[in-house]
Amino acid sequence: MRGIYDIHCHALPGVDDGAKSLSESLQILQMEWDAGVEHVLLTPHYRRGMFETDRHIVQKQFAKLQEACTQKLPELQLSLGCEFHSNMDMTDQLQEEPAYRLCGSRTILLEFSSRDSRDYIRGRVYEAVRNGYRVIIAHPERYPAMQEDLDFTEDVMDIGARLQINADSILGEDGRRVKKYCKQLLKYEMADFIGSDAHNCTDRPTRLGECAAWIEKKMGRAAARRLLIDNPEKLLQDCAGGIHL
Repeated sequence: MRGIYDIHCHALPGVDDGAKSLSESLQILQMEWDAGVEHVLLTPHYRRGMFETDRHIVQKQFAKLQEACTQKLPELQLSLGCEFHSNMDMTDQLQEEPAYRLCGSRTILLEFSSRDSRDYIRGRVYEAVRNGYRVIIAHPERYPAMQEDLDFTEDVMDIGARLQINADSILGEDGRRVKKYCKQLLKYEMADFIGSDAHNCTDRPTRLGECAAWIEKKMGRAAARRLLIDNPEKLLQDCAGGIHL
């Protein structure tokens, strides 16, 4: 399948725990292209006390990568966002710095910790939505509070969150329990997006092509297109157009 979008990728060099160099970034992007990906949303981490790279540096690295990608993979499109780790002051930070959002819009890719409680997750999502942000929860399958309770997952979605699950998780790379939860999300059409969450070409590569084939085999081509092409395409159009649903 070609035309795939990857809305969660750490291929931007030297800004977090993803690609360490421009050369490695291009290797990751080549793997994406070979897997059928034609648009990559780069989402470098922001996490207080851990990943706090100045956003001006992030922008400079993005410009360098865009230039290099134009030479090597001219048909591959790149956009810039952020994987924002939740904290108690997040709405103030998001308001002050558009670069913490996806393409500068009011859509955020929101990350939690595995130890976060249901009340904390619910509270952060509610606060973000109440302040006019469109929330996409990054890899909910990693959070026991969500993984162990499908009703709670539905509760968070009712508040307004959408869910992005990782290709690795669907394919069983993170264990049977995680894969089972992902299969439930897919079965009940609770997942909206699939991302690679690629960090390198070795232990955390993109597996979107393999995942697309798995979904097409198990759920049909329409489901694969919805998750990997149609939904993310609409997301990026809405971000670019300033539409905030």
